[in-house]
Amino acid sequence: MARLAQTAGLTDVQQEIVSTVRDFVDKEIIPVATELEHRDEYPQQIVDGLKELGLFGLMIPEEYGGLGESLLTYALCVEEIARGWMSVSGIINTHFIVAYMLKQHGTQEQKDHFLPRMAAGDIRGAFSMSEPALGSDVSAISSKAVRDGDEYVLTGQKMWLTNGGTSSLVAVLVRSDEGHPQGTAPHKSMTTFLVEKEPGFGEVRPGLTIPGKIEKMGYKGVDTTELIMDGLRVPADRVLGGVTGRGFYQMMDGVEVGRVNVAARGCGVAQRAFELGVSYAQQRHTFGKPIAQHQAIQFKLAEMATKVEAAHAMMVNAARKKDSGQRNDLEAGMAKYLASEYCKEVVEDAFRIHGGYGFSKEYEIERLYREAPMLLIGEGTAEIQKMIIGRRLLEEYRFQG
Repeated sequence: MARLAQTAGLTDVQQEIVSTVRDFVDKEIIPVATELEHRDEYPQQIVDGLKELGLFGLMIPEEYGGLGESLLTYALCVEEIARGWMSVSGIINTHFIVAYMLKQHGTQEQKDHFLPRMAAGDIRGAFSMSEPALGSDVSAISSKAVRDGDEYVLTGQKMWLTNGGTSSLVAVLVRSDEGHPQGTAPHKSMTTFLVEKEPGFGEVRPGLTIPGKIEKMGYKGVDTTELIMDGLRVPADRVLGGVTGRGFYQMMDGVEVGRVNVAARGCGVAQRAFELGVSYAQQRHTFGKPIAQHQAIQFKLAEMATKVEAAHAMMVNAARKKDSGQRNDLEAGMAKYLASEYCKEVVEDAFRIHGGYGFSKEYEIERLYREAPMLLIGEGTAEIQKMIIGRRLLEEYRFQG
């Protein structure tokens, strides 16, 4: 029998790329992931290896030095990377979202300036939308930009930046009232700025501070930070797309593909949890036989495998819909919601199969058990996904009375 979560209809090139990433994960990530995670150590050697494979430019067009691949190819690679260690997929994802936003919405000068170095992995991206007091309520953003000649002065505090310290380019969403009179809808008075900075912590450029890493339950290794702007001056030509007031739409476009990525991460973590569970069930003996021979465990394995397959299918469907140029917020919301929920359930079932050993840090499932909850929150909670899904369904199935 073939392994779970196979994808039909891939080209030879897609199959080769995914196979290469899978081999890299098996040889370079899985053997060291748990040790690095326990030390909360940035996986520099792994990141350098992904850079050599060209993963940082996977979806960047060939004219800018990238591989010009599809969202589906990217999502399948993320699925493999998350199967090895979810934190590494986070390092890639935030970079990818910024590159995608530049490709879709940047001016030609911005594309020419940033994309070739992003494709090479010399510039690492992060994006910043959330703030300490707003959570999923993006309309409540309070950080702001004020025009001053040929520059904007940015002030405010942002939260939950993946790659906040290691990145050298941050796409920051702030409120900009210029040209938007009082009473304008909040989402029409937001602008995305492309902020260049030095990697590291502390004051990384005048007016911009990255205080340090936020300590987390899981999702370690990758740096998650705050970002504080206090009189940060940004040239007007670093407004994404060159026009203010479009930041909300640009960010939502990036988050939409980010949701496909989070779904792919959920699929990868769930796959690894299933692999660990089915392997352990055949090694552990109780009452004179492997626990895999007990019907209760077989039922659990059957449910886990079915969830892995279902989540993978929905993730692939959402990626293909986006690649076709169609609106995919419904499919991306469904995929993100299902994959993250199923991931949590599959990981917990694998944890239960391990019994007391699942609680030991010597076993890999302990790490997965702490990592899975982040997927329930990242790129929008389950409740946010349900709101998106519900609204879109009402659009599609509008009652004709």
